[in-house]
Amino acid sequence: MNEEKKKALQSLKTARGQIEGIIKMIEDERYCIDISNQITASQSLLKRANLLILKQHIHHCVKEACNENKADEKMEEIIQVLEKIMSK
Repeated sequence: MNEEKKKALQSLKTARGQIEGIIKMIEDERYCIDISNQITASQSLLKRANLLILKQHIHHCVKEACNENKADEKMEEIIQVLEKIMSK
């Protein structure tokens, strides 16, 4: 597993812990703003993980496809992901 994937995995595990904490906060009827702040923190971790995975994809999969003159498909995949991200 390369470094980007390791970092992404760590971010996802941290987000999982935060989400479990958020569920507990809701069950315990904690203050809404505190819950919202934790949700925002979890979203940031998920975005970071996504960026790391995309970075890994570009540095490895897209680079390999370029070396094999097969970059068009990989580039289209990246464009589709960016369209999803930007349409939110």
